[in-house]
Amino acid sequence: MRIGIVCYPTFGGSGVLATELGKALAEKDHQVHFITYQQPVRLNEFNANIFYHEVRVPTYPLFDYPPYETALASTMVDVIINNHLDLLHVHYAIPHASAAFMAKQILLKTGKSIPVITTLHGTDITLVGRDKTYAPVVTFSINESDAITAVSDNLREETFKWFRIEKDIEVIHNFVDVSRFRKKGIDAFRKVIAPNGERILMHASNFRKIKRIEDVVRIFANVVKEVPSKLLFVGDGPERGAAESLSRDLGICDEIRFVGKQEQIEEILAIADLFLLTSEYESFGLAALEAMAAGVPVISSNAGGLPEINIHGETGFLSDVGDVAAMSKHAIELLSDDVMLERFKTNAMAQSDRFDIHHIVPIYEKLYNRFL
Repeated sequence: MRIGIVCYPTFGGSGVLATELGKALAEKDHQVHFITYQQPVRLNEFNANIFYHEVRVPTYPLFDYPPYETALASTMVDVIINNHLDLLHVHYAIPHASAAFMAKQILLKTGKSIPVITTLHGTDITLVGRDKTYAPVVTFSINESDAITAVSDNLREETFKWFRIEKDIEVIHNFVDVSRFRKKGIDAFRKVIAPNGERILMHASNFRKIKRIEDVVRIFANVVKEVPSKLLFVGDGPERGAAESLSRDLGICDEIRFVGKQEQIEEILAIADLFLLTSEYESFGLAALEAMAAGVPVISSNAGGLPEINIHGETGFLSDVGDVAAMSKHAIELLSDDVMLERFKTNAMAQSDRFDIHHIVPIYEKLYNRFL
């Protein structure tokens, strides 16, 4: 198949999943064409079946806001015609689904029909899409897609709750390349972070307000009083400054490292003992799944789709959003008991196997074939 994938190229879950899906499809001899405004961060290796097409948005004095959606639709048309694509798979509804609809209508005028599959990822539905500014276009674009998928049962329910969707939404869960995350930790690396054998806790995200990273700092402040520990923050974003300030106020800044955005996150997860994800909402929680694939138990909120992957009392613990006391208690309990921690690590890996990329990609291929 010749497949066009439209996504955001950033570290967010939708871009990561779209890129990993494209790479896996290319490995199975499908021709994959990425269409976005810059090269996706996870698209960091050569494959003869992978092509990248940059969306260029001209700037004119007339435009206060460059019309990205129009440029995207035009680029889609160009790529589809000149590379004879069989279908478009767009990730994240805004603005990709509406741009795909426009491209599809343009192509119909030339006698070419192309199926459009839209995958919903989370905040395109639960946050941005619900805004009255965008809701009518989001609803229309989703309904005009030939097929709609969501990355969790929770997101499917939320979509039907907030939008008048006229078609079924198929749940195809997020996935992880388990083999990539089954790495042995590098002792020298661990000793640099934790020179005296401290436990290593970790959080990774885009540091938006919805991630509640100040809760991560407060949890760690409670843990470090009971268990010698270090905390690694991976990623960056608008709430980083607040987290750094809070860590200084609590007197624990020397025990915390902010390591910024990291493409090879599996190298860091390999030395972690516990992963903290305190989000107000997660449509799925890909960061948690990647941690589990590396054998790292997860302390998380019970928001959104997280209970679909993090099994309370087996792979980690779930608590109400904002319940720092409960999350701290569970973290201390787990880090204080070597036998329990090892059991949870084993359970986490076993649970992640259910979401291995080799189980999920064939489901997408089967979906594609329904329209070809």
